[in-house]
Amino acid sequence: MSETDPNHPRHQAEPTHWEREMLQQMLNATLKENRRSRRWGIFFKLLGFTYIFLLLGLLVWSDDLGISKAAAKEHTALVKVDGVIAAETKASADKIITGLRNAFEDKKTKGVILRLNTPGGSAVQSRYINRELVRLREKYPDIPVYAVCVDVCASGGYYIAAAADKIYADEGSIVGSIGVVIRSFGFVDAMEKLGVERRLMTAGQHKGLLDPFSPVRPEDTAHMDQMLAEVHQNFIDAVKEGRGDRLKYQKHPEIFSGLFWGGEAAKRLGLVDEFGSSSYVAREVIGAKEIVDFTPQEEIWDRFARKFGAGAAEMLGSWSGLDSRLQIQ
Repeated sequence: MSETDPNHPRHQAEPTHWEREMLQQMLNATLKENRRSRRWGIFFKLLGFTYIFLLLGLLVWSDDLGISKAAAKEHTALVKVDGVIAAETKASADKIITGLRNAFEDKKTKGVILRLNTPGGSAVQSRYINRELVRLREKYPDIPVYAVCVDVCASGGYYIAAAADKIYADEGSIVGSIGVVIRSFGFVDAMEKLGVERRLMTAGQHKGLLDPFSPVRPEDTAHMDQMLAEVHQNFIDAVKEGRGDRLKYQKHPEIFSGLFWGGEAAKRLGLVDEFGSSSYVAREVIGAKEIVDFTPQEEIWDRFARKFGAGAAEMLGSWSGLDSRLQIQ
């Protein structure tokens, strides 16, 4: 294209000064609007996150919105045993014993309620709590302690309850299961069908005890039977010590068989003394209707996870058949 051609770019009209200013103003206005939109967007996002945080905080701390320890001259102290009794749970011996000690040591405590809703758990953890409860009752003879069974108070839960002055329950409560269990699986036949060879090397004749891929030997079974019987006897002795003549085990030896009963049958057998809830015991038995919760609280992140379902893996693990820990369940 020749430079003399009027359509040549050289002959095109260049923007005037006012046009450049208008374009610059439009660009600045657009940038300002974008910045303003981003600021408002950040503000609303922060507002939304703040709302969610406050909502989650309310859910996490809602269990703590109880009565202040300074609310009354005298109160009933409450310690809750909820869920599986094991070292890594909220019903561990460390946590329950800490709550019990704080409850007994408080000058305003008129009586203690141990509220149980548990299927049982570790034999060792349950025995720890039982023994500590016996010690605290001897140290503070003027402070009565009552076990209150809610939905389930079985096995390790009853191991603990037996150390209380009296046991209360509801007619629909499940109580008992005084027995010991250890769980495992056996895959020997399945491995033979699949053509899989098991190669287990141990130092110690019985080191492979309870290995699910090896056949059970009679001497291993005899050893486990003896161990279970000893732990079971410890459980029975603790129940007899706590319940005394109230327990009708002479007429009903099945009490120690691992069976469990509803509240009414449990009362007839002497496993339970009376019917009543925690509020009833605090108001009518102890005489201090104000209840103060001394149960140690979980760590914030543990509580957060529990509220929103992240603790499901722990629940699944507790029901695993490969769990070879000794369970009073």
